[in-house]
Amino acid sequence: METRTQVAVLAGKLTRAATRRGGHGGTALPGLIAEKIDPAIVRRLGAQLDRSALITGTNGKTTTARMLAGILAADGRRVVHNRAGSNLMRGLASTLIEATRADGRLPAAATGVFEVDEATLPAATAATRPSVLVIGNLLRDQLDRYGEVDAVRDQWLRTIRDLPAATALALNADDPSVATLADEARGRVVLFGVDDPLPSVSDHAAEARWNPTTGADFVYDRVFYAHIGHWRCADGSLQRPTPQVRATAVDRDAADGVAFDLSAEGRTARVRLPLRGLYNVYNALAAAAAARVLGVDLDVAAEALNHTRAAFGRQERLVVEGRPVWLLLGKNPAGLNEALRTLHTPGARHHLLVLLNDRVADGTDVSWIWDTDWEALTPYVQSVVVGGARAADMALRLQYAGFPGADAPVERDIEAALQRALQTLPPDAELTVLPTYTAMLEVRERLGRRAGVPPIWEGA
Repeated sequence: METRTQVAVLAGKLTRAATRRGGHGGTALPGLIAEKIDPAIVRRLGAQLDRSALITGTNGKTTTARMLAGILAADGRRVVHNRAGSNLMRGLASTLIEATRADGRLPAAATGVFEVDEATLPAATAATRPSVLVIGNLLRDQLDRYGEVDAVRDQWLRTIRDLPAATALALNADDPSVATLADEARGRVVLFGVDDPLPSVSDHAAEARWNPTTGADFVYDRVFYAHIGHWRCADGSLQRPTPQVRATAVDRDAADGVAFDLSAEGRTARVRLPLRGLYNVYNALAAAAAARVLGVDLDVAAEALNHTRAAFGRQERLVVEGRPVWLLLGKNPAGLNEALRTLHTPGARHHLLVLLNDRVADGTDVSWIWDTDWEALTPYVQSVVVGGARAADMALRLQYAGFPGADAPVERDIEAALQRALQTLPPDAELTVLPTYTAMLEVRERLGRRAGVPPIWEGA
């Protein structure tokens, strides 16, 4: 190892130790400092990995990466994983530094599993040369940062063109913006999708309206959420490809989750995923497709998925002061619509804490809350407390949706909003928290301390 890299690793480890002593995660700062010393540290350390997988997309990166890491661990692999969700280059550097031993080496025959921010993908692929690149979906998110979805897709196209033939792609066949990326692949492509006659939904958060190459309109025979479904071009020039990794016999009402048959290479295994929502079926399929590329047996993958634990803030359940609390992250229209659909339980009357922030990591434009179908949730809501930096905007949106209690005074301070929600929660009732990203990090930290669970950077 070069002297510069050794110094960078040491500086990163010292920074991590200092931040942990101060009660902070140290998921980005160690890597940021190390990169200042050795800008190529991710490439240098990543070269020691036996194999690696990068996971990107608008929604589901953290959950998919956690699923894949669990599958690989169940297969007996050593895994280096940015489990706390720090998905910029500094986060990858921090993860690699944490896994590095005193002699500057990573564990032998380790596999890297890294979720990667959409805009970071070009730099991450250039530095790691992954064995497999997983792209789950492309949806509208943080327009002030990423630009329109077409700009993100164009960047992904350029990245895929630069990948070596040894890098496989795992792509969502049901998202036309993602499936059509296969045309630029130089190596192996594994497609995943849902092959089930589930009823279509109407979702005005859909993004893919026409073929970006020909301009022909997309026609949907079945829509599962947003623009994810069974699609074809109106002029007959293109249609959804047949996925090699499939979900069939989907039961969205399985006890405490969703069940489906996972099929690949003529084999099938039943999965009982302890997470709700069809979008988590797609996350599981993405993880299974990557595992297939990495040589994991289907039965091993299915069994590991059965034991999936919710990632922090993403359908995570905690017990706080004797009260059950359920966290459901919602950071863009399509993702939040799917989270809200998990609450459409007959006879349910939910008590909600809705938190809206507008920091850089959330997107400073919060107009997207008007594209979310809150009205469909109104019959299932008994009470709501609203908080966060843009609490007034959210309260107005919920008033228009007809939420009971949405006209109550808001609490911009998240601690105050949490206190009110817990204090007004009826005995034996569950509090459901619907936060945007930075609000989730803050409320999860506060709830975690009260629940006695480890911080997100220490979680399994």
